[in-house]
Amino acid sequence: MQDMTINGLEGLAYLPGHFDRPAQEALLDSVRAIVAEAPLFQPVMPKTGKAFSVKMSNCGPLGWVSDIKGYRYQPVHPATGHPWPAMPEALTALWQQLAPDAPPPEACLINFYEPGARMGLHQDRDEETFEAPVISVSLGDTATFRVGGLTRKDPTTSFRLQSGDVVVLGGSARLAYHGIDRILAGTSTLLKNGGRINLTLRRVTQSG
Repeated sequence: MQDMTINGLEGLAYLPGHFDRPAQEALLDSVRAIVAEAPLFQPVMPKTGKAFSVKMSNCGPLGWVSDIKGYRYQPVHPATGHPWPAMPEALTALWQQLAPDAPPPEACLINFYEPGARMGLHQDRDEETFEAPVISVSLGDTATFRVGGLTRKDPTTSFRLQSGDVVVLGGSARLAYHGIDRILAGTSTLLKNGGRINLTLRRVTQSG
């Protein structure tokens, strides 16, 4: 695990190759089962209705959605109205390993990036509490990940996330701006038709 300090913020950790190829394949099978039950949907920006370039789903007790009404967490899929599927054991075990003192995760965002998709700099701040870290897993094609400080104007650092890599945003880096600049097509054979899946574990409500 590589602990990194960006703009004086501590709590950013990078775990390259944390999931080996068999573990990635097993996790991908779990994601496919989740998406079969809770299909990918196209989130849109609040107010403008402009579509994101990524498609998404969720698993766990809560799921993050974005539509014309705003950003929020809710217990059901926006299209099917059904509860989100349970999180795979591999992800809850990852959380226990990397955040043993934090309350359990309540949401896992599943973002699918096709070639050309990106995610602009943003903070993960739709949660009621920031007491737990955000933990993300990369599957599929390599992505250029950018992370900065607590304002959009802070300097940023970029590095590549490969399939099986894990990133932790905790401590003072919990609210660091971050995003995905580009997907490097053809850099992984995990997904038959290419692209990248990002799994993001979050605690949403205050514990106790």
